[in-house]
Amino acid sequence: MTRSRLVPMRPRDPHEPGRVASSLELFFDLVFVIAVSVAGAQLHHALSEKHITSGVLSYAMVFFAIWWAWMNFTWFATSFATDDWLYRVLTIVQMSGVLVLAAGIEKVFADHDFTVVVIGYVVMRMAMIAQWLRAARSGGGNRRTAQFYAGGIAIVQVLWLTLLVMPGSVQVIAWVVFVIAELAVPIVAERRGVTPWHPHHITERYGLFTLILLGESLLASANAIIEAVHDHESLGPLIALSALTLVVTAALWWIYFWPPHHTAITSFRRSLRYGYVHYFVFAAAGAFSAGIEVEIDSITHHTELSEVAASYTVTIPIAIFVVGIWWIALRDNADRVVNIAVPVGAVLVLLDPLIPIPFALTAVFMAGVVATLVLRPPVRPAD
Repeated sequence: MTRSRLVPMRPRDPHEPGRVASSLELFFDLVFVIAVSVAGAQLHHALSEKHITSGVLSYAMVFFAIWWAWMNFTWFATSFATDDWLYRVLTIVQMSGVLVLAAGIEKVFADHDFTVVVIGYVVMRMAMIAQWLRAARSGGGNRRTAQFYAGGIAIVQVLWLTLLVMPGSVQVIAWVVFVIAELAVPIVAERRGVTPWHPHHITERYGLFTLILLGESLLASANAIIEAVHDHESLGPLIALSALTLVVTAALWWIYFWPPHHTAITSFRRSLRYGYVHYFVFAAAGAFSAGIEVEIDSITHHTELSEVAASYTVTIPIAIFVVGIWWIALRDNADRVVNIAVPVGAVLVLLDPLIPIPFALTAVFMAGVVATLVLRPPVRPAD
């Protein structure tokens, strides 16, 4: 069959040997690097200017759009990816929507204007509707499921467009309702027939997105060194912050990839928990990098936050990330010692800002958690 012909979009084999992320999927992830970076930068500025409530709320709302669009494509691709020309074109259309969304993030933080973000989001979702209609047309046992996905997503996009004409006083409430509607679509659709997913492929995709988010923290670590070059008075604290950021980021990577994640999605219920809780894990990883930038501002006296408050912009995301991964992937593969050490480590991190040497102890606590994981390997080895 030539590349110019379309391939029937039939369900992929969930036990396909050697299934890994495709070059198209990796290309798709690149635009999300931009969206995540813009969202993190805007959160950093909001926190440094002491607009904590509005900044966190705007970040949560924008990050949902980023995460949900990425996750929907990822789960669809593991079930129906064909890699023919139309599938590639529709994926690139989704990428264009991400770029539009990223361009509108600043307006959300500055003016609570969701116009550009909603337009970009709807563009992504319309392309996803086309993908589901292709899957429905190919027939098979998943026809009704695919039809319901397409119809459900289309209805919710109409709801999102109504957000543009609503007064600001009700937009947050409407956003919550529409998010619930989005989250409900897969739950209801899969009752018509569960779509197949490749456990190793899907968890590899989540791992790759986690690396993108942790990469933002490494960039923040580099920014601390860059700032130190231009601010000799704060040279020591900034270099220390850079080193500590590297240690903590490495610890988060170690904790995330310690358990065999594919064992966490052995049923539809468990896959929902895994997928949905990752919103908090991903958002926390993105917020961690913003917190490091706030710490740089604190050291160089460019923030209105107190030192304790600035430290919490770092430690709260760390704690959320660690507890989230522990709950959805780590605890079922860990013995009693690990299941005590990991959540306790997260709690200790939250106490760090109250100690005279904030953040330094966070690195110590995270290193202690990693040491425990090294000494206590997973009790359920990977397949």
